[in-house]
Amino acid sequence: MNRFLSRSRSALVIALATASFGLPAQAATRAVEVDRIVAVVNNEVITALQLRARVAQAERQLRRQGVELPPMEVLERQLLERLIVERAQVQLAQETALRVDDATLERAIDRIAGNNNLSAEQLRAALEADGVSWSRFRDEIRTEILLTRLREREVDSRIVVTDAEIDNFIASNPDAFSGQEFAVAHILLRTPEGASPQQVDAVRQRAEQVMARLRSGEDFARVAAEVSDAPDGLSGGALGWRPLDRLPALFADAVRELRPGETSPILRSAAGLHIVRLVDRRGGGVDAVQQLEQTRARHILVRTSEVLSDADAEARLLALRERVANGADFGELAKANSADLSAASGGDLGWLNPGDTVPEFERAMNALQPGEMSPPVRSPFGWHLIQVVERRLQDVTDERKRNAARQALRERKAAEAYEDWLRQLRDSTYVDLRLERE
Repeated sequence: MNRFLSRSRSALVIALATASFGLPAQAATRAVEVDRIVAVVNNEVITALQLRARVAQAERQLRRQGVELPPMEVLERQLLERLIVERAQVQLAQETALRVDDATLERAIDRIAGNNNLSAEQLRAALEADGVSWSRFRDEIRTEILLTRLREREVDSRIVVTDAEIDNFIASNPDAFSGQEFAVAHILLRTPEGASPQQVDAVRQRAEQVMARLRSGEDFARVAAEVSDAPDGLSGGALGWRPLDRLPALFADAVRELRPGETSPILRSAAGLHIVRLVDRRGGGVDAVQQLEQTRARHILVRTSEVLSDADAEARLLALRERVANGADFGELAKANSADLSAASGGDLGWLNPGDTVPEFERAMNALQPGEMSPPVRSPFGWHLIQVVERRLQDVTDERKRNAARQALRERKAAEAYEDWLRQLRDSTYVDLRLERE
């Protein structure tokens, strides 16, 4: 491996030098930019040019958000670590046959353009005017989709929330449905998987140093951008406005006792040590909704696998949809083709409240009128063909609370499980850091 990397690096230098041979000395000086390896992640390399591009992107983002830039060496280390974790995830996705086809990528880009009231051509022009090449943007969106699908498969789809957990949540969080929202920022100092007492002590000493900086009046966002190991660290650690039940349990318990502008003591979780600041709070006193629209729906689920691609699953559902449109019975096709437990009942999911299904499924279902059928819809569980049977208004005050509790617990569990999963993946990945060697 090291011999191969050494040859690759030498070849790169030779190629760049050869490309500029014969040019005037001044032109050659401008043209030659020798790349080098700054990290090896399993069997792949991250180069200085790749890191430099990510640094430039982060600098633009931080300036737009008004966050003071951390020292360049700190920014480089933070972003290199993110590139390493990202590369490890991409490698795992590729090893397990997870792919993002061009059609999926184009749909995602069209949605991004539409959300910004632009056409795809206008989006491309705007990006290139900002110094972002179209090919790099497409690669970044493809990677984003790939990592989202990996998280859905490895983490989100395995989250289970029990009725007992819901009962306990409602009993122990009487103010969770008060309508109050909290603007929260945080700093995470990650501890390794299975950290020794000495490693934990070292991280705690760092946390105490961070607390001392905050007490002395340093800007929280700047400190977070410099030291936080959380994905949102570079944006100042801001979580935005959230109701209490949408905050991690550790953070929710902490901010209850804080006034706006105050900072929590150092908190400990499985992921590491946290420092939480309550930026502001708003709302409260909202009456509970007494009636809720429920939807009775049925579906056919086709799961993807190593032998069944997204395109194949989508094509299979399109064929089934055409059969239903031509008079075939949806329920009978669900019994014969659906991979869901509801297949035995013809795909019938019963009466659904908002939040009972994953967002992708719910958005597609809500767009249908009774009797209508969706195009194929992708969710963390696979591809669905959805049919709405009927809708009704129901007095579901208690159900609404239970549903909100279920969703809040699912989000909390998923966030904590994802952090833990990322840490385990990083710890099991071979990494050779070379940023400061040369």
